[in-house]
Amino acid sequence: MTLLVLLMIIIAYFTGSLSGALIISRIMHLPNPSEHGSHNPGATNMLRINGKLPAIMVLVFDMLKGAIPVYVAYRMGISPFFLGIVGIAACLGHIFPCFFDFHGGKGVATALGMMIPIGLDFTGCFILTWLLTVLVTGYSSVASIVAFLFTPLFVWLFKPELTLPVTMLSCVILIRHSSNVIRLFRGQEPKSLHFKSKSKNK
Repeated sequence: MTLLVLLMIIIAYFTGSLSGALIISRIMHLPNPSEHGSHNPGATNMLRINGKLPAIMVLVFDMLKGAIPVYVAYRMGISPFFLGIVGIAACLGHIFPCFFDFHGGKGVATALGMMIPIGLDFTGCFILTWLLTVLVTGYSSVASIVAFLFTPLFVWLFKPELTLPVTMLSCVILIRHSSNVIRLFRGQEPKSLHFKSKSKNK
């Protein structure tokens, strides 16, 4: 591993540690998603708590955290395998952010962002799988689980040299969804396509 690769991995982690949900909620004086709903500082929980515009802003922010380091590394000529490692570092920053007490989100948006610069083909397959699953089930968590189960296959079909790092990333994100799986079996997982209006304070 060269010094340049190591530097990009470190930069990617610190970039990923910038929590879009917490930063945007503070700037817009909105409820902290880490303290409400599912307590997950991600776009889906932001949507449940604060509405569409803040959620879209968080989604774009978190995607850019993954896309920018990987794109910069790509422009620097870093090999495909280490591009994947740079992307994993960005996602680990999102999941375990050093700026926010290592309490982060699931890493789905950041993972999607890191895939875009290195493969629009398998990224398109990922998005299509996610959309179809969420439309059928109504759960974004189920859509993420299904999409990341298939992502290594999509990557192997189009960019086999990236299969190992993307598989590693998929495993990390699937593990992060273990609590969602438990809630699904208990019937406690909130759906993502139907949002109730905010209830009045009791």
